[in-house]
Amino acid sequence: MSDLNTWLFRIRETSQFLGEVAFYHTEMRRNRQRARIENEKFLENFKLNSSIELISDENEEFDVLDNEELQVDFTPLFEALHIHDALGHSDRFRSEYASTRRQQKDLLVPTSIDLLAEDGSSLSSLLEGIAGFAIIEKATMQRVPYLRSVVDVEELWDSMCTAAIALTTKALTNIDNAEVLLKIKSVIALFIQTMEGWGYSVSTLDNFLLQLFDKYAQLLKRRFSEDFQEIVSTDDYMPMAINSLSDYEKVINVSWFTPDRPTEELTFPCVLPFSQMYPLCCIDIRNFLNQFYFFLDDHFQHSDIIDETLRKSLDELLSEKVCKSLVERLSSQYLGQIVQILINLEHFEIACRELEQLLIRARSSTSAGGPLRLNATEEFRNNKKTAEKRIFELVNSKIDDLVDTAEYDWLASGVPTEPSNYMQTLTRYLSNIMNSTLLGLPREIKELIYFDALSHAAEKILALPLSPEVRHINGHGVFALAQDVNYLTEFVGSLENGQMLRENLDELQQTVNLMQSDNHEEFYDISIRNKKYGRVDVLNGPILLEKLTPTAQPSGRAAPLSNLSRFAIMK
Repeated sequence: MSDLNTWLFRIRETSQFLGEVAFYHTEMRRNRQRARIENEKFLENFKLNSSIELISDENEEFDVLDNEELQVDFTPLFEALHIHDALGHSDRFRSEYASTRRQQKDLLVPTSIDLLAEDGSSLSSLLEGIAGFAIIEKATMQRVPYLRSVVDVEELWDSMCTAAIALTTKALTNIDNAEVLLKIKSVIALFIQTMEGWGYSVSTLDNFLLQLFDKYAQLLKRRFSEDFQEIVSTDDYMPMAINSLSDYEKVINVSWFTPDRPTEELTFPCVLPFSQMYPLCCIDIRNFLNQFYFFLDDHFQHSDIIDETLRKSLDELLSEKVCKSLVERLSSQYLGQIVQILINLEHFEIACRELEQLLIRARSSTSAGGPLRLNATEEFRNNKKTAEKRIFELVNSKIDDLVDTAEYDWLASGVPTEPSNYMQTLTRYLSNIMNSTLLGLPREIKELIYFDALSHAAEKILALPLSPEVRHINGHGVFALAQDVNYLTEFVGSLENGQMLRENLDELQQTVNLMQSDNHEEFYDISIRNKKYGRVDVLNGPILLEKLTPTAQPSGRAAPLSNLSRFAIMK
């Protein structure tokens, strides 16, 4: 019995090293499998311990119990068993042996483990010890089937797994770093693959990996949430300046962006339409995707859960941390910042559509098929309208401020020699925003903004003579208004595609023409009115005509506004 006790002591002391050797052997199998996959891509569908992998690796013979590093000799056990059989004490021997192994199992499990150890040795040591102990149990069953019952061995295994999971779960409360958690998962995955190869059930451990992944996903989301908020809050909201070809290629490679010109036609420095937050967010999105899929490496049986969790997490980050943060900044009074936010929203919508396709290609075969939609795509699309509306508000507010400075003397004794100051400032403002602030916007959006701005300006200008405070208007007052409207029309006519925009001034133009007309009775003739004054409001026309007060013919009369003048959009 002394030899047996010595043997039992030695295998208890050897268990951790045996587990370490077994882990090393599994790692070598992993490496060989990766090498085979590089040569035969179809093999990536077969995991470690699959029949295909085992057949492919059968030429690599290795006995974890008998190798250059370690030799476990079962002779003392066989001798003790033979003696007890001869004495008729085999049942008592089996009972005492089982009791001893249970005691040794209890000694394997510490009261706590430290998952923050630099080398992860605390968890590795625990799992190596459990692995070595369990391998001895399986090896004993194979050599002496009647010594150890399957039930006893499985109970010991389940007990050790439960204890390891409990210790790890408790220690996880101190973990707030996703990279550390990934290392923990890697150690457990190595343990699972090793013990699965010895025929042990690993379902409990697989389920525990789900808990690990849930925490991993939360940590990733928290970290990238902070990153996105930092990027959005520190952005300068200016088109991104690129100084060299190498910088340009770096930005293009990480961003979902299709340049409108080939690289060889570019000159540097150049400017990209989006601000620097866009490529920075694109980098973070790609890192977020990669780090999620890192959890699939080596061993994880729930790839479909990764696919779905990634979709939801990415969707939430883009919607809440990027889109919502951009929309909150629409309260700014700076038109240039609002325009840049609109441009950024446009590019994020494009990125979301690309991400939808990328996620479809990346998802596992166990995930549900069919189309994949990110709610963030719709969020960015819808909030482009919010940004456009805010641009309209700011432009129209500026127009209101300028028109409010108009100082018409409706009963002037003479005619002005040049357009009003407010009109010159207004056209200068419209020219500036079109040629600078709005320059980076898509053409159709610029057209909408200009349409709305001109329509609003015309409405605001027309409201001046219609004001109840204006009771009478003489010819000099009409001349001053006509001169300003003519100046505005000529300004718009200097742009492109003026014919489309001219319609916004038709009512203002025809109303001034009516006020300058020598025959006001034409307005009351429906057939003539429809031809000459069809855009004049049927209620406003009479109101203005009633305000007109006869005066002497001015020495220089502004010509009636011509229908030939049209204005356009600058590209």
